[in-house]
This record gives sequence, structure tokens and C-alpha cells, in this order.
Amino acid sequence: MADYTGAMNPARIAFIGGGNMAGALIGGLLKTGRTPDSVLVVEPFEAQRERLARDFGVVALAAADASLASAATVVWAVKPQLFAAAAAPCAPFVAGALQLSVMAGVRSAAIQRASGSARVVRAMPNTPALIGRGIAGLYARAEVTPAERAAVEALLAPTSALLWVGREEDLDAVTAISGSGPAYVFYVVEAMMQAGVEMGLSEAQARALALATFDGATALAAQSPLHPSELRAQVTSKGGTTQAAITSLDASGVKAAFVQALKAARQRAVELGDAF
Repeated sequence: MADYTGAMNPARIAFIGGGNMAGALIGGLLKTGRTPDSVLVVEPFEAQRERLARDFGVVALAAADASLASAATVVWAVKPQLFAAAAAPCAPFVAGALQLSVMAGVRSAAIQRASGSARVVRAMPNTPALIGRGIAGLYARAEVTPAERAAVEALLAPTSALLWVGREEDLDAVTAISGSGPAYVFYVVEAMMQAGVEMGLSEAQARALALATFDGATALAAQSPLHPSELRAQVTSKGGTTQAAITSLDASGVKAAFVQALKAARQRAVELGDAF
């Protein structure tokens, strides 16, 4: 069995797919001291291969070959709908490796069938991983050892905070909340910017105010022992401007609609899993 001793372990890691998330993870690994020659990427698109080789110096292949057999960990980082096609040529070489998936929806049983390995960890990261500020929900099948869990943590920790869940179906909720979550934040920032412009600010001014407000408010919530509803109440003076805004939001059913939207995202994650 491969030796899993942490980020400096020279055991090779292979990425199937070399898109933005794979690039973020590779960049994080190299910052911890891993050498580029211990990272292998299978990426069919030439421009992506060239970017990975240029930016990170890793080995980038156009198609799977026997060199995959040297990998202790295989990271599945393709779009879910491309998984079956990507897995077929890899399968002869990867059954001895730990399988880590960062794909939405594809369940561990499908990954086991496609890879030949029951040692599967699923991770649901999000796009702030690109700047080292993501969060990833994690689920491990029973066959995954504590040392292998530690290896996965070492791989993901440079880019994301980590949250293990005990049931695979909980990853559908993780997907709805944090996996898709950055889009919700951007959506609200868009609305705040639009309102700012309609009230006479420049787009640059409205953007600066909206982004700084999100950054500061989430930092305050993270550091405070108070529930977000209590923090909101502290800002909401009776008869004041904030109360006018919250009253308008409540009258429009915004909170209920938002909760329903996240449930719709979770349901779509379930449907994606059913498709595989």
C-alpha cells in the first residue's frame, strides 16, 4: 500500500481533468512543497495542457496511459456528464489508487464501478478555492482508511476549509449551500450594485460598497458567538432604514423564496446522482 504521510509525500497524484478546480488544487499542492513531477494530469484539450505545463510544470497527458498506474491518488475533476467517457480509458490503470472526486452529483458507487476501487472520497468544493478561501464538504466510504482521509485533507486544505459529513446524501445539501453558494452571493451583489446605480452612484462605487459589506459582514458573523438573526437585529433599529429594507424583503417573501431555491438546488443534485 502507498505511504500516505502528508503534503510532502512524493507518491504521485493524478488528476483526470485539468480545469479551474484542478488547477487550484494543483497550485495549492505545489505551495506545500510537493514537486511538479509528482503530479500527473490527463487533459484532452491542448490549450489547457499547455497552461498547466507552463504554470505548474506538471506532467500533462492528452490521454490516459499506463503512467496512471503510478498514482497513489486519482482526483476526478471532469464535468459530471463527461465522467463515463473519461473513466473508461483510465480504468485499467487506477484500481489500486485512492479515488477522490470533486464532481457534483456522481455518487461513490458509480465511481467505484468505473474505477474498480471501493476506496472513494467525494468532495464538494466551491470556486473560492481558486484564491485559497473555499470550503469543501467531504464524504468517505467505509473502505477509506484514516491515513487516506488524512491524505485527502492534505490535498484539499491549501485551498479550502474542510467539513466531513457522515452520510453521502448530505453532500447534496452541501452542494446546494456552499457548492452553488458563491453564485447566490454574486446574485445579491448584482442586485446591490443595480440599486446603487439606480440611486445615483457609479457602478464602481456600488461594487466597492457591496463587496466590502459582504466581506466585513461575513467576517463579523464568523467571529461572533451570536446567531446571524441576532446580528441582524443589532443593525435593525425600530423605524430606521434597515427595518424599512427588511420589511420590504419580508413582504416580498424573499427568505422563503431563497430557502426554496436551495432546496431546488439540492433536488437537482439528487437528480444528477440518479442519472449515474
